[in-house]
Amino acid sequence: MAERIMLLYSGGLDTSVICRWLAEKGDEIICFAADVGQREDWAGLKKKAIQSGAKKVIVADVREHFVKDFVLPVIRMNALYEGRYYLGTSLARPCIAEAMVIAAKKERCTVFAHGATGKGNDQVRFELTAAALAPEMKVIAPWRDPEFSSVIKGRAEAIAYAKKYNIPVKATKSKPWSSDENLLHISFEAGMLEDPEAKPRADMFELTVDPMKAPNKAEKVRVDFDKGYPVALNGKKMSPAKLLEAANKIAGRNGVGRVDMVESRYVGMKSRGVYETPGGTLLMTAHRDLEGITVDRDVMNLRDGLIPRMAGLIYNGYWFSDEMNALFALVEESQKYVSGRVDLELYKGNVTVVGRSSPNSLYDPLIASMDDDGGAYDQTLATGFINLHGLPLRAQARRAAKARKK
Repeated sequence: MAERIMLLYSGGLDTSVICRWLAEKGDEIICFAADVGQREDWAGLKKKAIQSGAKKVIVADVREHFVKDFVLPVIRMNALYEGRYYLGTSLARPCIAEAMVIAAKKERCTVFAHGATGKGNDQVRFELTAAALAPEMKVIAPWRDPEFSSVIKGRAEAIAYAKKYNIPVKATKSKPWSSDENLLHISFEAGMLEDPEAKPRADMFELTVDPMKAPNKAEKVRVDFDKGYPVALNGKKMSPAKLLEAANKIAGRNGVGRVDMVESRYVGMKSRGVYETPGGTLLMTAHRDLEGITVDRDVMNLRDGLIPRMAGLIYNGYWFSDEMNALFALVEESQKYVSGRVDLELYKGNVTVVGRSSPNSLYDPLIASMDDDGGAYDQTLATGFINLHGLPLRAQARRAAKARKK
């Protein structure tokens, strides 16, 4: 029986071939794409989807939603996966899948399909989001289907299949890597990057200039925050997406935001990824610094201890889970005083904080002063403080001494 299928469509070779393959089976295909800030020829994408066998093409503009409800919450968390990855693709996938579920319900689709391979993280992110938001929907993942893989074994067979059905193909060896873009970042993987010793080519990078070729003068930037959310750049208030776009341009022209790392995929393998996250690097650096004067020490330690767990849940596709909701509640509480401004200087790939201020500051210059504080801090109290904290250490030392005598 023919199915009404919504296909997550990127316009690339894989999803175009999958679209035709599903259509040839007699299914009705509606292609869905989400605009999360990638530079895309949307008219060309729609035309190619129809050429590939789609009955209808839907493009949802979710740029503001993506930044406001996915990117900025992670900046408030200071969440980095394995200490380095800004989670660009990890955040885009649940946003895209959420928009797809909304469209699928409106179009009365009972099945959704995607072009993610069985080796990557995206298959998990797409399907776990659908499981959380539309558990009744069935999933088709052709790259995991022996019937599909027996026909389309790899790139060569996919190109041949596309040519057979007159699907436009952009096969080129000039850029031996694959990339994925959204407003937060561009990621690069595969091809020449599968050799972890191979240095990325200079012409690969798109959002950042080579730090060595960046301007010879530092650029000053001011970021204003309200309860942990960045709201203005250099004194100008902007919407979340516009602010991130502006931050990308400023940081990008100063060579800020490049990361080259080998990470742990959820499916078990190690994978090399190269990322450009200029605006995200700038905003998270500023946010992290503002917390220094606005967040209590123990609250910060509690939240920071959970950052690896938060980042792992996001990376692995559990954005829409009870555990994430509980962590969001903790972050919300931790951010209620994180308002103020941070001044930074960008220079040849580096971000340096040079000043910060907040109406909610916990910093008392009189108490912290190394000069005469006028009695604001009674230094004699430190003797008892140290003695009390030294009690367990002295007890441990006596026990160790007894053990050595036996």
